[in-house]
Amino acid sequence: MTFPDHFSDKARQYASARPLYPRELYEFVASVAPGRERVWDCGTGNGQAAEGLASFFKTVSATDPSAEQISNAPACSGVEYTVQPAEKTTFPAATFDALCVAQALHWFDYERFYPEAFRVLKPNGVIVAWGYDWFKISPEFDEMFMKSILSVIRPYWAPQNSLLWDGYRNIPFPFFRIETPKFEIEVLWDYHQLLSYVQTWSATKRCISKQGDIFFEQATAGSCQIPGCNFGSMSASDQA
Repeated sequence: MTFPDHFSDKARQYASARPLYPRELYEFVASVAPGRERVWDCGTGNGQAAEGLASFFKTVSATDPSAEQISNAPACSGVEYTVQPAEKTTFPAATFDALCVAQALHWFDYERFYPEAFRVLKPNGVIVAWGYDWFKISPEFDEMFMKSILSVIRPYWAPQNSLLWDGYRNIPFPFFRIETPKFEIEVLWDYHQLLSYVQTWSATKRCISKQGDIFFEQATAGSCQIPGCNFGSMSASDQA
């Protein structure tokens, strides 16, 4: 089965440049699961969520259809990595206390994924899907960054990304919904670390492929003219 592979060619950069999820998020997952024996991290990518979940569950089964992404995931006690699509796995029925999807649900084939989720979850098992959208640093910086980067790559976003930006409100979700708290990611990055993160975006990759990277080079060269570019607190909302 083919899948929308937007990240394999940047798997190593994805692993080093993406922000980490807050520990409180994993604590919440563990608190609503019926047990802590086994959790499926579906669409694990570079294994960020798998590592976090390993602190709260005995076994983490982490899957991704991209072998390149899995090869860049760090070894972690209690985490078992396999290359498998979300929509069809080799897991036995009623295996997992929880099923987690971090920053990936908008890429799935829902008609095939949800039956698989029902199949592998234990009775009263939970599915928790989350993602982050846009960062905020300061009004001055955010305005300049919009002009120099975001407005240039805007035409190159895949339609599925709008599902994430809307907090997954417009996707089918055949499960009883659980009230969730709001989570935030806060990191301290310099400007070049921020640009490394932006380079992992699928839209950035498409834009550079179509029109070259001059706009990105100009943004890098002009960093000292952008207010607050040396360091800043990047805050993005997680929609659980």
